[in-house]
Amino acid sequence: MTDQAQYSEAEPVLKRALAINEKARGPDHPDVATDLNNLAILYDDQGKYSEAEPLFKRALAIDEKALGPYHPDVAIILNNLAGLYYHQGKYSEAEPLLKRALAIGEKALGPDHPVVAQIASNLAGTLRKLGRDAEAKAYEEQAAKIREKNKQ
Repeated sequence: MTDQAQYSEAEPVLKRALAINEKARGPDHPDVATDLNNLAILYDDQGKYSEAEPLFKRALAIDEKALGPYHPDVAIILNNLAGLYYHQGKYSEAEPLLKRALAIGEKALGPDHPVVAQIASNLAGTLRKLGRDAEAKAYEEQAAKIREKNKQ
């Protein structure tokens, strides 16, 4: 089965889950944000950036309001929205989202959490695209140290 066929099968399932949660839990429930995030990831993977962006933004707004601005789910959505911008070459827009996601992740999950490593790695890649290799290196090292600690 091709990726496109899998995407075609996944989209109606994700939309149905979203509709069910919106009806059962209300439009501002964190489960709705999760569904929006998942659908946005699908669209991002397909290059449907204009469809993905408003979903990520709505998911972010829901989680910030429902869970607070320093919740790990907020960090994950910020990371995903930054990834969308990265895929579009909007590195300057991705950078502040990743820095905020990293700060939230370090505080909410601890400095040695695998999610923190992923965000640090994504920030490093973004900084490299912006030509800021020295800054990128520090985040690459941070990610590598976290990954090494988590192997033990």
